[in-house]
Amino acid sequence: MSNDPLGFCAHDHASCMRSAMKAAQEACAARGVQFTKVRQRTLEILLESHAALGAYDVLARLNAEGLGSKPPVAYRALAFLVEQGFVHRIERLNAFIACARPGADHDPAFMICRACGTVAEAETASVGLKASASQSGFQIEQTVIEAEGLCPTCQTGAGT
Repeated sequence: MSNDPLGFCAHDHASCMRSAMKAAQEACAARGVQFTKVRQRTLEILLESHAALGAYDVLARLNAEGLGSKPPVAYRALAFLVEQGFVHRIERLNAFIACARPGADHDPAFMICRACGTVAEAETASVGLKASASQSGFQIEQTVIEAEGLCPTCQTGAGT
């Protein structure tokens, strides 16, 4: 997959979804973990758009489809998907988004449109941060960058 941020650019979204689901299924099989129907459907829900969804938004969809009505259903599925690297938690929004690069070792950066809520994931240029951390003896385990602004569509007024 390219380093172009998905979410703000035109792409074959159906192919994007199929590819992510296939990567998740293969990774779960290789890792020997269960990719249950609720976990699969949770990932599909998050893949349907590039907007971040809260756990209760996911739960409402699962409940409407008869897959569970109690908060732990959504929280457990989301926790599994985050742990497996298929989903990221967007701290700023207290929400979740499907990973644009499932299976790839990467440090994501998120661009969040404050007008329409679209979130695009891009690869960070964290080399400088890692070098600084190394020099100071700090071991980075995870980096997440979240930036808020306006997407190209909302800048032109077409998204409002």
